[in-house]
Amino acid sequence: MHDGARGAGLHLKAPWPVDSVLRIDRRLQSFDLPAVEALTRDPVTRTVDKTLAVDAFVTWQIPDAAAADRFVKTVRTPEQARKLLGPIINGRLATVISTMPIEDLIGVTDTQLTLAAVAGGPILGLPESSFRADDVRLIDERNERVRRKLLGAGPADDLRAKALEEYGIQVIDVRVRRFSYPNDVRASIAERIRSERAKKVAEYESEGRKRAADITTDADRAARIVEADARAQKTVIEGQAAADAARIRAAAYAQDREFYLFLEQLKSFQAMLAETRDTLLLTTKHPLLRIIQGPPTAPPPPK
Repeated sequence: MHDGARGAGLHLKAPWPVDSVLRIDRRLQSFDLPAVEALTRDPVTRTVDKTLAVDAFVTWQIPDAAAADRFVKTVRTPEQARKLLGPIINGRLATVISTMPIEDLIGVTDTQLTLAAVAGGPILGLPESSFRADDVRLIDERNERVRRKLLGAGPADDLRAKALEEYGIQVIDVRVRRFSYPNDVRASIAERIRSERAKKVAEYESEGRKRAADITTDADRAARIVEADARAQKTVIEGQAAADAARIRAAAYAQDREFYLFLEQLKSFQAMLAETRDTLLLTTKHPLLRIIQGPPTAPPPPK
């Protein structure tokens, strides 16, 4: 039998072996659950998805004398309570996780990126602390959903009621500390991450080469356009210069025909004798030798 006293002072008991003292700690206690590995659910294909390792902890206590009597009869020690509650809670935890997509467990919504996507660009001037608080709030809400499902919502699956009724243990809370990948798959996950990063690098390099090719093509096109415009302007300028030269020659020819022919003969004579050592044999009747015989005669005055 027990007196159920919680405070200090004198208490009566019969000598052993009639009565014995068994002290029970009725303060709030906690222990870590063994890490459990569970498969998540793929909501698209409705099949199992990736494996997650879940670390959680439990807080509990013995609420009253009746619970203490039940605890002594079924459990007796906190170590035995850990052995009893651990498999029960881990089994329920694996069941809960198997019904949830992995995005609901480890996905983190970045509020800044979400607002930027909605606004079509980064939003400046807003404090970063508010975004971090929103992200923490979203994570807490996900953990709270897992906690509610783990503790149970109805009388049939109420973990607290079952533990109190069968073992005299009042489960105060069950909290998930973290979700992670199991050790045996972390190497493959790291390799996959490296593969994804290499794929991203290849995409960036391909995009860079494409942009470089586009820039080079645009530059070549612009250079060809400039060269074509320069050639067109050159043709126009040369044509204009040839027309002006022809006009000037025509005006000179009109003023003094003999002098104009004399100049043209000098040019031809100079072209023939400029860079040559050949000996030319010309008759005195050749038109080019007339310039040696004498200057051209002045035209007769108009009547």
